[in-house]
Amino acid sequence: MAENPRNGRPYRALCARQRALHLPCWLCGHEIRYDITGPEAGKHPDAFTLDHLHPLSRGGDLLDQANARSAHRRCNSARGNRTSVRVQGSSRRW
Repeated sequence: MAENPRNGRPYRALCARQRALHLPCWLCGHEIRYDITGPEAGKHPDAFTLDHLHPLSRGGDLLDQANARSAHRRCNSARGNRTSVRVQGSSRRW
């Protein structure tokens, strides 16, 4: 059985590099709660998740730093695998 690439060291390193930037959510423009870590981060809607500009299910590269984006868990989930970046009820800060 093949190992899940999201559990591998290269993916964890990419997540750590993206997290260290402390960027706002690329989908809604609001600050991300980078202080939420561990098991709680998997459930909290404002926690950091690594999103991909070009969704993996549509051929996006899992480990390409140019494809990596910081997002809230809720925004990432709401977007799903759509290529649009508009999240209902959001407004960009820029």
